[in-house]
Amino acid sequence: MHSRRELLTRAGKGFGALALASLLEEQAHAGPTTARAPHFAPKAKNVIFLFMHGGVSHVDTFDPKPALRKYDGQPLPGSFGEGLITSRIDFRKALMRGSPWEFNRCGKSGLEISSLYPHLSEHADDLAVIRSCHGDAFDHAPAIYLRTSGSQFPGRPSLGAWSVYGLGSENQNLPAFVVMSDGAMKSGAGAYGAGYLPAVYQGTVFRSGQNPVLHLNSPKGVTPEAQRETLDLISRMNKRHFAEREEDTALDARIASYELAFRMQAEAPDAVDITKESEATRKLYGIGEPATDDFGRKCLLARRLVQRGVRFVQLYCGTNLGDDWDDAHNDLLGSHTKMCKKSDQPIAALLKDLKAHGLLDSTLVVWSSEFGRTPLAEGKNGRDHHPYGFSTWMAGAGIQGGRALGATDEFGLRAVDQRKDVHDMNASILRLLGMDHLKLTYRYQSRDMRLTDVHGEGEFTQWLLNNKT
Repeated sequence: MHSRRELLTRAGKGFGALALASLLEEQAHAGPTTARAPHFAPKAKNVIFLFMHGGVSHVDTFDPKPALRKYDGQPLPGSFGEGLITSRIDFRKALMRGSPWEFNRCGKSGLEISSLYPHLSEHADDLAVIRSCHGDAFDHAPAIYLRTSGSQFPGRPSLGAWSVYGLGSENQNLPAFVVMSDGAMKSGAGAYGAGYLPAVYQGTVFRSGQNPVLHLNSPKGVTPEAQRETLDLISRMNKRHFAEREEDTALDARIASYELAFRMQAEAPDAVDITKESEATRKLYGIGEPATDDFGRKCLLARRLVQRGVRFVQLYCGTNLGDDWDDAHNDLLGSHTKMCKKSDQPIAALLKDLKAHGLLDSTLVVWSSEFGRTPLAEGKNGRDHHPYGFSTWMAGAGIQGGRALGATDEFGLRAVDQRKDVHDMNASILRLLGMDHLKLTYRYQSRDMRLTDVHGEGEFTQWLLNNKT
């Protein structure tokens, strides 16, 4: 016989063991993309990164330069162009070219935006434009690697991969990091790869068009039970093989991808079925219109994915083929008119739709390109690559919009005020996600590696969040 006190004392000692067993069980079933706690309270849960592949001219979109119009057709004064190089023009000989588009003061804030973006201009009060971005890569592929991974050289983990490595995903039935592109990219898959991180953190590519994910349905006559038994057998064989090759993260990722594909069959068909959206919503994104249908579908799908807990969605607009952005070398008017028309309405719809669904406050929207375009003319109707000063904007996640941070000089040649490089940008994006870029590390070749390497300052995050000039 035991007294009540003795019984409670002896039983109480077992509660800790039960709790430990429960924690160990959860850990045993936790996958590499299971949601994890951030370093501190985040402003954003998800990121939609809109990458304008090919190089967007800052002086024709978000950085008005009246001096270019005033001195149109004249060479740069004095030593303005000294020390600058590009792939095709000579700064000492080329002539200045004013923007052929008007800039208008938009919204209550009066933020100046080019007439190339009539729909986006309606959301000027949501945009925080960083006009003082700069880099040191002036060819497409190195510049894309730099913007997406912090290094000009392929093989480093991308921003999306780092985000999922640090935070995981809130939905284990969908990929944590989704990528959608227009097709051919000068950087290839390295722009959304996992680099030296485990391969499971690389981006999962969704296709354009009406069927973003192929083969979601099981073959005719194959039941879920039969498929589960097949996957279990494959998993046991792969894990036995992996036990002797634990350094092979590609095999580990393959095992995880089989399981994810099986789980996606339950949730992905609904996630990618935009026919369930109202006709008004599809019209808002420009779906059904030749110029905007493709990118409109991507933007609408991005909203549906973050709505379901996908951590990072990256959309690429433009390719290295045909008359996309790259043709600004020869046809600035044609390329920018076409590509801005393709993306303007869908991006504006995305911001409006996120806000309508109560998602904008928890979703960080980033718009960027690999570099800008020269304020000087290339030929009769072109602009060359220009990394020395260009624009990016952010919205959502508590960011105070309707403002411009930093500045280029009077001709748009160099970032001169509050200069921000890619490491500063990535440090701030991670901070908005609740992560300290100094603490988000991965041991590789005897060194604690991080996205921002030995660089990066996140101090302008406070400017983004607070209404300061």
